[in-house]
Amino acid sequence: MTKRTTIVLPDAVYEDLQIWADEEGRATANLVAFLVEQAVRAKFPSKYPPAYKRVEASDRQA
Repeated sequence: MTKRTTIVLPDAVYEDLQIWADEEGRATANLVAFLVEQAVRAKFPSKYPPAYKRVEASDRQA
């Protein structure tokens, strides 16, 4: 289930988010949701385990 919320940002921060989102070809709201989720996952790592495990090239089996 997803929830909606409203945030208030300084104009300059919002403008930079718009630029960033445009560079990635995504909606500003989508970028902000992603960034907030990443911050929460970093704050509470035991509650939100990583969705994937990074594998180094040197650890891969041929």
